[in-house]
This record gives sequence, structure tokens and C-alpha cells, in this order.
Amino acid sequence: MSVSAPQIQFRTETIATFEIGASILRDTVTTEAVTKGNQAKFLVSGTGGASAVTRGVNGKIPARQNDNTQNTATLVEWHDKVEETSFNIFASQGDQRAIMQQGVVKVMNRQINDDIITLLNTGTVNTGAAAVGSLAMVLKSKTKLQNASVPWDNRVTALITPAMDSYLEGIDAYSNADYVDIKPNEMPNAWSDRPQVRRWKGVTWIVYPDLPGNGTNAEKCFMYHESAIGHATNIGGMTTAIGYNEEDDYSFSRATCFMGGVKLQNSGIVVMNHDGSAYA
Repeated sequence: MSVSAPQIQFRTETIATFEIGASILRDTVTTEAVTKGNQAKFLVSGTGGASAVTRGVNGKIPARQNDNTQNTATLVEWHDKVEETSFNIFASQGDQRAIMQQGVVKVMNRQINDDIITLLNTGTVNTGAAAVGSLAMVLKSKTKLQNASVPWDNRVTALITPAMDSYLEGIDAYSNADYVDIKPNEMPNAWSDRPQVRRWKGVTWIVYPDLPGNGTNAEKCFMYHESAIGHATNIGGMTTAIGYNEEDDYSFSRATCFMGGVKLQNSGIVVMNHDGSAYA
């Protein structure tokens, strides 16, 4: 029988929408804090592949110049602002002011991730035609980086889709704790709102859903060295503000960050063309 006068109870605590809210990718690239100005210069310096020489017939040692390349990251101002009238806050379920403040931080963190992913996607070294995740694809990417003299110094990251992670789980060495240096659930803050990582084959593996082509037969995953990408922000990084406008009776929350990135070394990025459609 139907209830003639049902009572409805609304849960006070809010349930968050499924979305990425933290930025872990900035920890995988070279960063710089800008005190003032709209540009940051990243210097990439090396010998240019020079070889040792013997003393010349004139008795002098031939000299050379170092290869110095300045790369410019142009900072752009990014903002996210949300407004709610006092009546909307009063009439709505949950703590709307807290939701506003948490939301703008999530948006800005996703922008940081998007900046870095956009730069990674400009890499021209790749694994060839799209294929499903396999040990062969991992080793091919690793070999391409090492052939380019990229040091295997614990600063290499693999940014992969959930589908590729699922394929790699079929590799014993990837899923077996005996071969993994860092297990996802052993990380500090393992249950916090941030992507979890594992360490395998000297690479930090991060599963991230918002990669180009996610869920299709043309997913873009990346293996790269920290020195391949530069990312600059204003000193102090992201700022947040909350306030109330008395004249028009509304509250606001805003997050702001001045940031920009630049690709430093193309050879330090391998684009892994992946077919994740079977798991979509």
C-alpha cells in the first residue's frame, strides 16, 4: 500500500561527484617558481654529443663550446570562480560554502594536469600503431628512452590509462609484489583523493583516466623523464579566496594560479599508442 504522508530525510553530509581533484603530475616534471614576470626560462645544457680529442699537432688541445638551449614557458592566468546567493545556500542541501571552496581547487588541479598532458602529447617519439598493453610495449618505450641516453635515475614516469593498466595486470612482474618496489596501498596518504602509483622497472606508474583518447582504440599513454617537461607557476602557487558580497547578498569562492609549461627535450618522451577499446 502507498504511504499517504511520507517523511523524507536529507543526508547532511555531501557525496562528492566522481572527478579528478588532485594534481600529482607536477611532481613528475621539472618545476620553477616565478617571483615576477610572465615567462620562465629553462636551460637545457649538454656537450652536444662531443667526443674526447687528442692534442693537436700544434701542441694545443682543441676547444669546443657547450650546447646551451633556453626554453621559454609563458605563464597564463587561470581562474575558477563560483557564486551562490545566500538564499541558494540556505535552501540547498549540504554545506554549500565548503562545496564551493573544494570545487575551485579541484578545477585548478585538473588544469595543472591538463597543461602537462598537452605538452606530453606533442612528443614525436612513439611506439607505432596502436596496440593493446603488453610487456613488449613497455620494453619498447624503455628502450627508446635509453637509446636517447635518458638516464634511468628513478625520475622516469609512465602515465597510463585504466585500460592499459588492466592489460599490464596480466603481466606477473607488474602485479606481483616481489617485482614492484612501491605498492599503491603502501604509499603515504594511500587513501587520499589522489592517483596512486607503483614503482616497476625503475618507472613510476600512474593510472590517470583523463588522457587523450581514453576508452577508445587511440589512447595516448606516455613514458617520460622529469627533465623532458618544464612547468612554472607564480611563487606561492595556487591561491584561493572566499568572500561575501553584502550589497547583492551572495558568497563566492575563487582559485587562481599563474602557470605555464614548455617541452624541454622531445627525446625524453615516448608516446605509447594504446588500444583500450576492449575495456571501455
